[in-house]
Amino acid sequence: MKDIFSIKEVNNIERLGNEYDLEKASLLERKLRLMIKENPELKPVRNKLRELIAEYEEREWSQIDKISDSKIKESDQAEEIVNFEQRFIRKRKEAIRKKLKEYDMTQQDLGVLLGHPKSYMSELINGVSQFTLKDLIIIHRILGISLNTLIPTFLQSDTRNKVRESLLKLNKPKLRLRKKELI
Repeated sequence: MKDIFSIKEVNNIERLGNEYDLEKASLLERKLRLMIKENPELKPVRNKLRELIAEYEEREWSQIDKISDSKIKESDQAEEIVNFEQRFIRKRKEAIRKKLKEYDMTQQDLGVLLGHPKSYMSELINGVSQFTLKDLIIIHRILGISLNTLIPTFLQSDTRNKVRESLLKLNKPKLRLRKKELI
């Protein structure tokens, strides 16, 4: 499951490929469960996620005697990465809300500045859909929130692995990933 920028893209996903995808899909499904009361048109997206999760779990976890230690390790690592990402989103959400309160603004007011409807602002603030870089720069410039607070600088596992492979191919010992890895 590649990065989803909008939950509307969920319908394009044919199957979950790994434990990270499963963790992200499960988290998104839980968030949608809470948002459906306010936004009923999200129900088909949630149903699609539930189907994807059920298919993955049946394929990968239904035969207990065939679950390897490496599969369990992959699952634990995926859970840890998703938890890290969620802590980042929660901190960003708190920073945005604090500044909105400071400037006597609502989430809807921010949506007007960014050109987004109220329901979509809720998706963005809650990490269900991703802010664009333009959105984050506007928030930074208007509300004065640090870009380090707004923009995640961690790499997802697939990207991190590709960068590692590229670094090995380049054979430049001075080049490396600068920040400590998540796992």
